[in-house]
Amino acid sequence: MTVTYGPEHLALQQEHDSRGLAELWQQKLIHGELTPEEQAFIASRDMFFLATVDGEGKPTVSYKGGPVGFVRVLDAVTLAFPGYDGNGMFLSAGNIATTHSVGMLFIDFETPHRLRVQGEAEVVREGELVASFPGAAYALRVRVTDAFVNCARYIHRYRRVETSRHVPQASGDQPLAEWKRIDWVQPHLPSRDRDPAAAAGELTMEEYGAKTAACDT
Repeated sequence: MTVTYGPEHLALQQEHDSRGLAELWQQKLIHGELTPEEQAFIASRDMFFLATVDGEGKPTVSYKGGPVGFVRVLDAVTLAFPGYDGNGMFLSAGNIATTHSVGMLFIDFETPHRLRVQGEAEVVREGELVASFPGAAYALRVRVTDAFVNCARYIHRYRRVETSRHVPQASGDQPLAEWKRIDWVQPHLPSRDRDPAAAAGELTMEEYGAKTAACDT
């Protein structure tokens, strides 16, 4: 268990008379291995939120989506998930390569439930793990250090409608991202994307905005 309370945590706990609760959660709630129920919950998810920090301690948080089970439970203390085609900034992966610290938040919005996982991650650039995820450019492997279930009382209930058409198929194929068609973006695309984007036709920013508003991206 690596979740620790610093002076400011302790001061706030004291201020709000929650010191006893905080100590209780350390003893009873936070644990270093995923239970069978937690492993099953992760395997049932098709999205999660990933938090990382850069070398200066600046955080970023990112939504990650894929097919059900795209976050793979390798064992009780190891998770893996694919890195799909993104915007080319590599904020999360770059942070992981720098500091390795991650926070993962898994949520069920239909039957409110959430699981927090913290750990140390690495970027896997090639090999069997990457190849096992169709459409992945790389993979991320996480060594779990802490896991705990949070109360679900503030989770609003939402109903899932459909899977994004951009989730890679079993073959690894996926449609071209519509933003790659924007006229001022095309000259800066990686070489692998330039011909497909040109063939799909240019979009102005206004046209792209209209497609976004119509849920056609």
